[in-house]
Amino acid sequence: MNDEQILAMYIPIVNFIGDALGASCEVVLHDTRNASNSVIAIKNNNVSGRKIGSPLTDLALKKLKDEKKNPEQYITKYSGKTKDGKILNSSTYFIRNDDNKIIGMLCINIDVTKLINFKNLFNELTNELIGEGKEDFIEEQNKESENFTESIEELVMSIIENTLLEVDIPPERMSPDEKMNVVHSLNEKGVFLIKGAIGDVAKQLKTSENTIYRYLNKKD
Repeated sequence: MNDEQILAMYIPIVNFIGDALGASCEVVLHDTRNASNSVIAIKNNNVSGRKIGSPLTDLALKKLKDEKKNPEQYITKYSGKTKDGKILNSSTYFIRNDDNKIIGMLCINIDVTKLINFKNLFNELTNELIGEGKEDFIEEQNKESENFTESIEELVMSIIENTLLEVDIPPERMSPDEKMNVVHSLNEKGVFLIKGAIGDVAKQLKTSENTIYRYLNKKD
């Protein structure tokens, strides 16, 4: 089978899982060959607000970038966060073609926001009444995390901004080596798989596109 036929087989599964698990469970089928418009099927999109043609997530880009280092068939029970603040319990199955290359992802995102709020309230009451400690759901989850955006531009800017927050140095005060480290970090996250990302990164780092290319060609 060719790649299109393989992906088409999963479309009925998207609808089946979505109907079986209900409106709090979003099911998404991504065609990872087109990162900017990867969503080709989605059920219960009220969870994240995405639609057909929405882009990949930051985590999906990272997994594609590290595909050779990550031969796993799927990842489960990691936390995700939507643009409007919903907390999701997510799992992803990697769809591979006959050459064992990832061509798609089948993702299940369950909105657990209300459950978390209830759990935290219960823990607070327990702590007040019998002295038990409070636990936070997110800290219990796998270290994998995922952010959902509605456009490829939002995705790229989100990854860039979060990476700059990790550095905690304004770009205008960064040394060339610090800027190069930021570029390498963004490359590891798969940002440069997105067309036009070079220009966005150059603008945020207040440097030229040629400089970004030069940083990418240098090894850590």
